Amino acid sequence: MFWRSVVGKLWFTILLLVCFVLFILTILLLEFFQNYHILEAESDLLQTADKISQVVDRYESDEDLLLSSTILVKDPASSAVIVWGPGDSLFAESESEAMPQLDDAWFRKDPELRAVMENGKDVKKIADMQEHASGVMVVGTPLENSSGAVFVYQSLDTVEETSEQTTKIIFLGAGIAIILTTIFAFFLSTRITAPLIKMRKGAMELAKGEFHTKIPIRTHDEIGELAMAFNRMGRELKFHINALNQEKEQLSGILRSMADGVITINRQGDVLITNPPAQQYLKAADFERDPSRDKEEELRLPEPLKELFQSVITEEHESMVEVSVQGRSWVIIMTPLYDREKVRGAVAVLRDMTEERRLNKLRKDFIANVSHELRTPISMLQGYSEAIVDDIAETKEDKNELAQIIHDESLRIGRLVNELLDLARMEAGHIQLAHDTIEMGPYMQKIIRKFSGLAGDKQVNLTLDLAPELGRLTFDPDRIEQVFTNLIDNAIRHTEEGGEVNVTVVPDGNDWVASVNDSGMGIAEEDLPFVFERFYKADKSRKRKTKDYKKGTGLGLAIAKNIVEGHDGEISVHSRLGEGTTFTFHIPFIHG
Repeated sequence: MFWRSVVGKLWFTILLLVCFVLFILTILLLEFFQNYHILEAESDLLQTADKISQVVDRYESDEDLLLSSTILVKDPASSAVIVWGPGDSLFAESESEAMPQLDDAWFRKDPELRAVMENGKDVKKIADMQEHASGVMVVGTPLENSSGAVFVYQSLDTVEETSEQTTKIIFLGAGIAIILTTIFAFFLSTRITAPLIKMRKGAMELAKGEFHTKIPIRTHDEIGELAMAFNRMGRELKFHINALNQEKEQLSGILRSMADGVITINRQGDVLITNPPAQQYLKAADFERDPSRDKEEELRLPEPLKELFQSVITEEHESMVEVSVQGRSWVIIMTPLYDREKVRGAVAVLRDMTEERRLNKLRKDFIANVSHELRTPISMLQGYSEAIVDDIAETKEDKNELAQIIHDESLRIGRLVNELLDLARMEAGHIQLAHDTIEMGPYMQKIIRKFSGLAGDKQVNLTLDLAPELGRLTFDPDRIEQVFTNLIDNAIRHTEEGGEVNVTVVPDGNDWVASVNDSGMGIAEEDLPFVFERFYKADKSRKRKTKDYKKGTGLGLAIAKNIVEGHDGEISVHSRLGEGTTFTFHIPFIHG
């Protein structure tokens, strides 16, 4: 791990460079000092030879004195030979036992050394001796007043010992330099890389989202500038990330609050972003395709959306389709998304048109129903009035009968118009309630008496079940009577002879509950969700069967629903074909 770090790499690089430089320098120094020691040894030997030459010139006649003087002048490790003529020589031996013994013949035979005596020039030579491994260094200088020469020589072991000492010193210095370089390189690399390590830690924290991380600036060099740039980058990242998060939250809030569904799809057809209406559509489509599918699984595009997506991606233009899922109608508009010039996906906007379609149908049905409801009495008014004008009715009784029909139909038209106006005011929120405190016993008895005659004519048993603890209640008596009138009238008219209609009023927690139950033919299950809509008529089981049947306007239940809701209550219906129908409404108690 250390060798992969910047500290290790920088330390190793500096150390390798210094070692290479020291290696080259050591080689050059060894070569230099080796040559230097040889030259110095030759120079010393030559000076010694010069001194011996001067001693020979002074004490040539006294051989003993000359020998002793020569021994004093030369180095103990060297040997000196004074050669005059053939066979005439003087030896001053070295004290070193390793010094080879040379005779004057060896000097005379050597061409280079013989040149000292022949040419009178100084000679320097390194000679290899077979019996001596290291060889010898020989210098010669001519005598000034005679034809002889002085030769001084010594073993190269002395020079090599000096060179070895120098080499040891050089290697010691190189070792110390390497140790110091190692310490310095490690210190330098650590000092350089310490800010980099902090920046690496800071970058890791930035990657984790810790944008408050700051790198201390301790220097004003490039590393300090890098730390400043890093801190500036952290601030900029924090600013831009916060801005992106705000935009994301804003976009998410917009998507969540949209009534229309939004689905973003990538080029592979995967769902990327959805909002609650879109999720509602996708879940409904998944359930319709596979009811046993796990709800936790990832939402997939239904087949209509897949086909629309392929069309949008291929043709690169906006497309629209309308689909029906689980009884709801959806209009889907899909537009391609571009990454510069390449299509990278698509966005689909889904609008739930169920309510709009329902309201449109209700509007058409309302116009058709009003037209139908008005056309019949108007036609009857027109026909019977023409019969009177044209004197078709001859007798007074016939004319009175026609006039009575005209009167009844005009009352029906007036009742229809008034109920339409009441319903319009209620749905517009303009309902006015006149609350009063009513004794429930007499109030309900009055309502039951009002329908006793109709129930008797239809041979229907009409009963009242009133809880005595109710006592006095506060509500709008006229409006609530209108609700009871509508429910009881419908129950009696749609109950066969011998049937029963039971009216029940009981307390239930914070509400009082009234229900009207009949034993009639009941209402079909598919009609139950629509019984409180305007002009909605149930199936043929509720058509008129006698001439005395009083045809309704189709607005009574819609008006009753608005009256109950105006009292902060709710109304519901339960019915089965052949078993009867029960209408129930709850109204909260009003205290004081």
